[in-house]
Amino acid sequence: MSKMLLPRAILLLAGLIFLGYMVTWIVLPLKLWLNSWLFTMMIKTNTKAFGTQGTFMLIYTVPILLIAVLGCFYLHLRKNARNYSDKIRGNGPIAKLRRPMLVKGPLGVVSAMELILFFLFIALIIWIFAYGNGILSVVGNMNARQNSRHANDKMWQKKFRSTAFYMAIAGNFCCAFLFYPVTRGSSILPLLGLTSEGSIKYHTWIGHIAMFFFTMHGLMFIVYWAIVNDLKEMLIWDHNSNSNVPGEIAILFGLAMWVTVHPRIRRKMFELFFYTHQLYIPFLFFYMLHTGFYFIFMIFPGFYLFLIDRYLRFLQSRQKVRLVSARILPCETVELNFSKSLELDYTTTSFVNINVPSISSMQWHPFTVSSNCNLEPDLISVIIKRDGSWSQKLIEKFASSSSPFDRLEVSMEGPYGPSSTDFLRYETLVLVAGGSGLVPMITIIRELMFRKAKVGCPTPRVVLVCAFKHSVDLSLLNLIVPLSGTSLDISQLDIEIEAYVTRDKGPVPIENNRAKTIWFRSHPSDEPFSAALGSYGWLWLGAIIISSFVMFLIMSGLFGRFYVYPKDKGTNMLYSWTARAALNALFFCVSIITTATIAVLLNKRRYAQQAGRVQTIELAKPTSLSSARFQNTDRELESHPVQSIIERIKVHYGARPHLEKILIQYEGDSTGVLICGPAMMRREVANICASGLVENLHYESISFNS
Repeated sequence: MSKMLLPRAILLLAGLIFLGYMVTWIVLPLKLWLNSWLFTMMIKTNTKAFGTQGTFMLIYTVPILLIAVLGCFYLHLRKNARNYSDKIRGNGPIAKLRRPMLVKGPLGVVSAMELILFFLFIALIIWIFAYGNGILSVVGNMNARQNSRHANDKMWQKKFRSTAFYMAIAGNFCCAFLFYPVTRGSSILPLLGLTSEGSIKYHTWIGHIAMFFFTMHGLMFIVYWAIVNDLKEMLIWDHNSNSNVPGEIAILFGLAMWVTVHPRIRRKMFELFFYTHQLYIPFLFFYMLHTGFYFIFMIFPGFYLFLIDRYLRFLQSRQKVRLVSARILPCETVELNFSKSLELDYTTTSFVNINVPSISSMQWHPFTVSSNCNLEPDLISVIIKRDGSWSQKLIEKFASSSSPFDRLEVSMEGPYGPSSTDFLRYETLVLVAGGSGLVPMITIIRELMFRKAKVGCPTPRVVLVCAFKHSVDLSLLNLIVPLSGTSLDISQLDIEIEAYVTRDKGPVPIENNRAKTIWFRSHPSDEPFSAALGSYGWLWLGAIIISSFVMFLIMSGLFGRFYVYPKDKGTNMLYSWTARAALNALFFCVSIITTATIAVLLNKRRYAQQAGRVQTIELAKPTSLSSARFQNTDRELESHPVQSIIERIKVHYGARPHLEKILIQYEGDSTGVLICGPAMMRREVANICASGLVENLHYESISFNS
């Protein structure tokens, strides 16, 4: 109990800070806040080093960075204190709010809690938009030039111009929350029980809303300038107030990203979507030049944390990972097994990003980790099914290899996943998988096998329902047992496996149903896969956040005190907004690069001692395919070494799983329903869980899409 007291206290403190942060947004449009409280704070915090921008930094940046640091400490303390035994109350209010409420529609599968938070977010945008007079007065004081040019506007023209400005404020508010969902190594998302892959849909929602407001902001100002016969404003780059040209450039970059995010473009032309989405860097840069560095602090913390994460991922991706072996199944699926550092720990259903330069030096693809760090402490595995040109080229590379000992250069990022898993809390666990969606379910089954045999904790009854197109895809079930083999027996689990083959009416003979295993020779530049910040990654991340921000404050403060202030003589209005914004951007980039690089290099020394691990694995592995077969790494589906798996598989040909009939059997149990598969299957399962036909069904989707 005492071990949980400190994490709970940290969680409570982080919650209180976030509540105060949200209050600053709620009172933002009020004239009382702006004319009394904010100006009082600006006077008290208006130093020679930071000027009035220090006020915005204190209000909107410091609280979020503090929450991120508290989150790092919380996750470090919780890392080895995962609770698997608590039961979930099936009829509790929180459990009901987590059930799917909307299944069809533009938002995808949405729970009642998500819907409530979504409407609260929209309500806050409306509040800021409708009562933004106070904000306009502050910006009006900063833009004396524009006020003098438009002092003679008619009342309706002034209101039109004000509305256009409110659009920008609403978009700015959206940008403040835009980057949290896509920060993969976030210390904030786990505080809310979220993961980066499960939060992608929130990034999509917020991005659409933000681009709507920014686009309307730009269009309305163009219309306004046309009405007042002042279109030359579009060509003005004012260095001492809001510059129009950078704003127009930023909108063009934003529109390019917005157009290519359409589902059809994203699915059919993923590379176009991916490369265009990298325009977020020039978008934010010109956005910053447009607004100045004063208002950028309102969205600064989310992007700051994202940039730290992105640079750490870049450093980790420079590592060339040792590929030990590849197991090729007859269903055009390959399991890649990599050497990993013994310090690297990850949770079930985690994923990694993989890059193979010989196929494409730019493409990175996410794959679920199929191995279990408890069963395979020195290996990490992923399963890749042929689906698209990239995976097709990879599988063909293995199939056409004349020698099984060729080296393949691979880079990886991750692993990313939930800070803890709660699937052991249920009495019954129904795993629904479609095709390669079986992979996360394999990781769960392996974890249950370990927990049952080694830890001795009670495990739920497991029902695996998997659907495949063809009989050959049944060989995916081979992967439940690791390549290295295990002494654990799946018969210790209370498990049923229902396999459905939808397009074949019966067993189809396969010419070659033997799984082929290829062993790769090592290379001096290859290393075991390891985390960028080592086993104490959360503490190191907290240190990077603190040290990089302090370094930024020092550089920005010295620049402001000894260069900007003497030129402005304390007014903060003469020195170029554009130059100051660009230099501040340079300062925080230098701060992040310096501190993160030092942290990674210090940790690299620690696990460099395991470099000899590559040679150890090289000596332990088979030296020929014949010996690999002898060690049972090549095997047919009909001669599976773990006969208990065969005994528990029921194959249904020419049929799809009747999911409602299957789930209705578990009335009264606390049943967790985990789904990973096509969107249609996810919607069907979500609809059943939302219908109320069966009580105590707890829906969870494992997917990058809503």
